[in-house]
Amino acid sequence: MAAQPESDTAKVDGVRLSAVASGVRYADRLDLVLIEIPKNASVAGVFTQNAFCAAPVQIARQHLRVNTPRYFLINTGNANAGTGEAGLLDALRCCQSMADIACVKPEQILPFSTGVIGEPLPVDPILLGIPCAFSGLKEGSWFDAATGIMTTDTQPKLASKTVEISGREVAISGIAKGAGMIKPNMATMLAFVFTDLGIDQSDLNGLLQESVSQSFNRITVDGDTSTNDACMLVATGKLDNYSTFEDAERATFQQALTDVCRELAMAIIKDAEGGTKFVTVRVENGLDQQECLAVAYTIAESPLVKTALYAADPNWGRILAAVGRAGVKDFDLSALTIYLGDVCLVAAGELAPDYTEARGQAQMDEDEINISIDLGRGSHAETVWTSDLSLDYVRINADYRT
Repeated sequence: MAAQPESDTAKVDGVRLSAVASGVRYADRLDLVLIEIPKNASVAGVFTQNAFCAAPVQIARQHLRVNTPRYFLINTGNANAGTGEAGLLDALRCCQSMADIACVKPEQILPFSTGVIGEPLPVDPILLGIPCAFSGLKEGSWFDAATGIMTTDTQPKLASKTVEISGREVAISGIAKGAGMIKPNMATMLAFVFTDLGIDQSDLNGLLQESVSQSFNRITVDGDTSTNDACMLVATGKLDNYSTFEDAERATFQQALTDVCRELAMAIIKDAEGGTKFVTVRVENGLDQQECLAVAYTIAESPLVKTALYAADPNWGRILAAVGRAGVKDFDLSALTIYLGDVCLVAAGELAPDYTEARGQAQMDEDEINISIDLGRGSHAETVWTSDLSLDYVRINADYRT
């Protein structure tokens, strides 16, 4: 999936960005990103639910509670996770340095890190890079910022949309990174989304949580929830000081925000480490959301299913077995139907009478694959997006620290 051209990224008034090569882990690679947020903006965030969360996550959560952020400071190459009290102090040193240069309070800096876990944060290169990042801030640096937050990603991820609300053209633009260690438990990756609309803080929190639940919380590469995940939403208010929604206006904005988040989430799956297939798993007619997601994620995270997808092997028994171990209570197998694309694999819990290996193979040969599960026991439905599991995934992660 090609990255969205920067020229197609809608300008969000009040947001300035920069990216510099500070040498956190590699030379001559953009690895320090600074994003400036205007005064009086509203900022909402959701963070990893991994109990072993990184130092920057702890600091960002704390700062977000006590002050209105003015800057996001993001480094790649080092996660500053598993670093104890020293890691917290390192993150705070970076915040203080940035605050001194920008003449703001250190609590107005939110730090974010991504990269190798368990190694001390190289603070000195970051401190040296901060002045360059600050002097380089400008409105048009979306592509550089998206590039600067990459780790094992092969391309930057940008998404943008404009939507009309009460006769005003509202911009929503965002960047994200992620390719492995992806299983949102809100969230799994880093994502930063911005709009020029003014939105009340409490309303912004609800909008972000709803969009995340239908985008970043519906993707998985390997079932691993990272220690550093965060998704931030900023409403600059530069369009006007609009702060409340009518129901129809809220629905319009919510859908546009979800569209942007979903585009970024899908870009993560399409750039999954070693991935060769983009796979949609849809579970329908379950008793409730939890049941549908349990089935969908069991399929999406099954190593046997994912390796079959990589091999383009229509081994439908692996899908059937995954459904069977998903923990559905009082499951009536005779109600189960499974489709691979438009080909019925399983009907009434058994191999469909008109299924042929050739028809299944034709579906598996596609780059984008749809797996549909009808549980036949309710009215709920959920969709999860995933990738296959390739030899390159193993190679990338085996060599990650070398």
